[in-house]
Amino acid sequence: MAAAAAATAAAAASIRERQTVALKRMLNFNVPHIKNSTGEPVWKVLIYDRFGQDIISPLLSVKELRDMGITLHLLLHSDRDPIPDVPAVYFVMPTEENIDRMCQDLRNQLYESYYLNFISAISRSKLEDIANAALAASAVTQVAKVFDQYLNFITLEDDMFVLCNQNKELVSYRAINRPDITDTEMETVMDTIVDSLFCFFVTLGAVPIIRCSRGTAAEMVAVKLDKKLRENLRDARNSLFTGDTLGAGQFSFQRPLLVLVDRNIDLATPLHHTWTYQALVHDVLERWI
Repeated sequence: MAAAAAATAAAAASIRERQTVALKRMLNFNVPHIKNSTGEPVWKVLIYDRFGQDIISPLLSVKELRDMGITLHLLLHSDRDPIPDVPAVYFVMPTEENIDRMCQDLRNQLYESYYLNFISAISRSKLEDIANAALAASAVTQVAKVFDQYLNFITLEDDMFVLCNQNKELVSYRAINRPDITDTEMETVMDTIVDSLFCFFVTLGAVPIIRCSRGTAAEMVAVKLDKKLRENLRDARNSLFTGDTLGAGQFSFQRPLLVLVDRNIDLATPLHHTWTYQALVHDVLERWI
């Protein structure tokens, strides 16, 4: 379901380019990265979880990371030695486990300063947990920036992406169609899919036109995504779809079309082109034979 909209997006840059630019800006302390800059980069450490690793790996090589000043890139839950004179850029999902480990890093004074970037939006309660940990560790001034990056999807090609989830079984076809699935489990799956799609369109900088089949899981995703987009657009001051991110504005006629379909519907058969000369002549010569 996730990759249906990218091919019709009317953005000047592909989603791959946009996500790469967003990552480079993040690695540059959330300041736009300038190509061919003559100044030496600030040397820093990149700390990510498995989600962040999966997002960065298809887009940035080790050499590109080095050019951005990344001397080390380490997993959040690995054993890490203190480097007290180097800033650290974090790129992680806002999970309870990750928040606890980041708070532990603050208490242990591992780095000179902390630039906290969350793949998806962090809740206020978890943000308060970080603030309390920083206060208890006397590290408030060391937490330089906290950003929601809205990059919760993995770009594989210019106009193709997949959902970002380590537990692939959670958002699989089988998981949605299990006869014993509970309402709570279904809500979790739908929310996971919607969050990735929302992040995709934030990165794309466009509000989609949504089409879906009725009475299926696709409709549930469409309704939830529509609600999330409307709530964000309603708050004009904090909307993620205003200013430079949207270009011509949310009322542009160049809005992308997001088509959500259920895999129970067979789309291949009506689109199948028969391997016969009769069909070829009909298409090429526009003649009825």
